[in-house]
Amino acid sequence: MTGAATIGPLQAEADMRRWLERAVIGLNLCPFAKAVHVKGQIHYAVYEPAEEVDLMEALLAQARDLAALDAAVRDTTLLIAPNTLADFLDFNDFTARAERQLARAGFDGVFQLASFHPQFQFAGTEAGDIGNATNRAPYPTLHLLREDSVDRAVDAFPGAEAIFERNIDTLEALGAQGWAALDVGPGSAKP
Repeated sequence: MTGAATIGPLQAEADMRRWLERAVIGLNLCPFAKAVHVKGQIHYAVYEPAEEVDLMEALLAQARDLAALDAAVRDTTLLIAPNTLADFLDFNDFTARAERQLARAGFDGVFQLASFHPQFQFAGTEAGDIGNATNRAPYPTLHLLREDSVDRAVDAFPGAEAIFERNIDTLEALGAQGWAALDVGPGSAKP
């Protein structure tokens, strides 16, 4: 994001909280998010540099920190990178490398890595398809989820496999104007 104003950690976290509350929880895009949010078990980490050079190590450090804590204290981590990887394809390539690095570091079967990006686009869709908004966040974000927590949540939620389709239906009913009205983009929240 060279040339753009640097987004600081307070703004990045405030924007992500607003997105989580209004879009993810507000639209029930993830039925598991509300409980960890209410219990304060989501950790927000911000990687500020404009270059991705140390982002992989930052992700591995967050994984080690998450593994060292009980899920009741920290169940999940959002690593927000507001000033780098603005290009979605670069971010997507980085995410693939990050999954391999997490596995090499011994976190295979321990964590899942989900990814969110302002320009997120599912394969086979057009950039403007509203369904892409399910994975669009204000900033490039890597989400570490505990496999055990995901398994418990899926077991407790009947029809978990239908969440994605339900989310697409929700977003199509909302439409682009409705999504815009949520005001969950960068700089939308006050730190």
